[in-house]
Amino acid sequence: MMPLKKITCMSAYFNYNGNMIKEGIPVISADSRAFRYGDGLFETMKVVNGRIMLSAFHFDRLFSGLSVLGLELPDAFDRDFLEQEIIKTCSVNLISAPARVRLTVFGGDGGWREMPRMAGFIIQAAALPSAYLDFNENGLKTGIYRLGAKSADGLANLKSNNYLLYGLAANHAARRQLDDCLALNGSGRVCEATIANVFWIKDEIIYTPPLSEGCVAGVMRRRLLQEFAAAGYEAREKAILPEQLLEADELFFTNALYGMRWVGALDDKRYDNRQIVRLYDRFIRRMDGR
Repeated sequence: MMPLKKITCMSAYFNYNGNMIKEGIPVISADSRAFRYGDGLFETMKVVNGRIMLSAFHFDRLFSGLSVLGLELPDAFDRDFLEQEIIKTCSVNLISAPARVRLTVFGGDGGWREMPRMAGFIIQAAALPSAYLDFNENGLKTGIYRLGAKSADGLANLKSNNYLLYGLAANHAARRQLDDCLALNGSGRVCEATIANVFWIKDEIIYTPPLSEGCVAGVMRRRLLQEFAAAGYEAREKAILPEQLLEADELFFTNALYGMRWVGALDDKRYDNRQIVRLYDRFIRRMDGR
């Protein structure tokens, strides 16, 4: 299996505030707060058979995040409308297979003192590569990015358009021929990967950093913690230093597109996948209806 790469939307049309626009046509001005300041949020969603997976979690996170940022969508742009526009965008682009959809909500033109700060949206869609639809039999190779840190503050859990730290960490991974990199918080503890939350297993117990460590409030993270508890697995939130992570038995990443990914190596440490395979079969395959 080839390593997973970050997906670039290659759709023929994108959706701008409900209107289908030919790819390549500009719609954001130089005065946009999104362009100048990264003012906005985004959701990366998986659509299977016309159904948005984990849609309730995605829209809960989106609208709560907009409230934190002080952004408002027009009343007509409610959840039902956005769901319909997502499905429409997949249909217009003739995507019948599982799709990757990015919904970006962003601040418009003007200064920060203007109230209310009205937002717009862009929806892009692309077919999801087959590598995202099955368990990765070859473990991911990852490292640690140490040239920047994630602030564990009141904005840390948002899926923000301000992506600088993750972009730099992803470039760091690419230069070293790694599949991903772990980001640390200001206390030097493990926060998350560039496009995923982090879980590890030690002595049959599943762990993940708490949201207070600064990680994005991932929808798959939220779902799996609920599923693990309901199924009787012992799952705990725990802060961890990079050197302590080297003592784990197994390591995996989670996100909304691939569900779970086995991490086979962190630097020179090698991890098993015995329990991860069982978790994937029990929770991710069932979640996708397979």
